[in-house]
Amino acid sequence: MNMNEMKTFIRLPAVLAATGLSRSTVLRAVKAGTFPAPIHIGPHAVAWDSGAVAQWQLDRIAASTIIKV
Repeated sequence: MNMNEMKTFIRLPAVLAATGLSRSTVLRAVKAGTFPAPIHIGPHAVAWDSGAVAQWQLDRIAASTIIKV
C-alpha cells in the first residue's frame, strides 16, 4: 500500500451486516485468531479494516468451494 491509499474502517454493526455473524461469534473468532482483529481508533472506539474483512470473506468463499472427497 502506498501512502496515498486511504484505508476504510468499519464499525461492528457493519462487520455484523457484512459477515452475517453475531457479535459474540465475531469476538470469539478474533480471540481465536480466525477473524481480523479490530483496530483501536480512539480511547473507547474500535473498528475493523474493511480490506481485512473482505479478505476474510474471500477466504471463506474459497474454503467452501473446495471439493471434499
